[in-house]
Amino acid sequence: MGPLVTDPDAFQRLFEDFQHASFKLEVRRSYGLASEDEPFQKFLAGEDPGIEWLRSWLDLMEAETSKGKRVERVRVVDEPPSEYLRFEMAVTPHNLAAGEDIRYLERERAAELALPEYDYWLFDSRLVAFLHFTDDDRFVGFSVTEDPAEVLKHCQWRDRAWTRATRFSHLPATVTVAS
Repeated sequence: MGPLVTDPDAFQRLFEDFQHASFKLEVRRSYGLASEDEPFQKFLAGEDPGIEWLRSWLDLMEAETSKGKRVERVRVVDEPPSEYLRFEMAVTPHNLAAGEDIRYLERERAAELALPEYDYWLFDSRLVAFLHFTDDDRFVGFSVTEDPAEVLKHCQWRDRAWTRATRFSHLPATVTVAS
């Protein structure tokens, strides 16, 4: 694994530079991103957080997927989902409209499949980007590897998760609406 990279532009370049397919396994119950703090608090208060806070990501996804690139994610969720995961689910239709394909997998099933308990992005089945967080869920950066054994292991986890995950449109309404 390479050194910790904290430059947001370097993270964005991962998405601009991949050629064909990217995949993310999301296993955390919450994510501490400064850009999401206020929208998340609005969501918790029952207000519409809008999507302006997500606009740069949505624009990036639209730009890259319009080139024919695939951006896929599997989100591991609890039943019932955490408040943060409910927040993510509320904006998922915007991610889908931007070209992402996001699916869901119950945490119990993820454990049965022996998936890792950390988040990663896999780019073109050749580069793994590990996401790093503080103990209080704040995102601090990423590190990468192109080690063939590591890449193969993450490709196998991707395939295991992707083939068993449920499309957002097929989730029960009780999972995707506020509790």
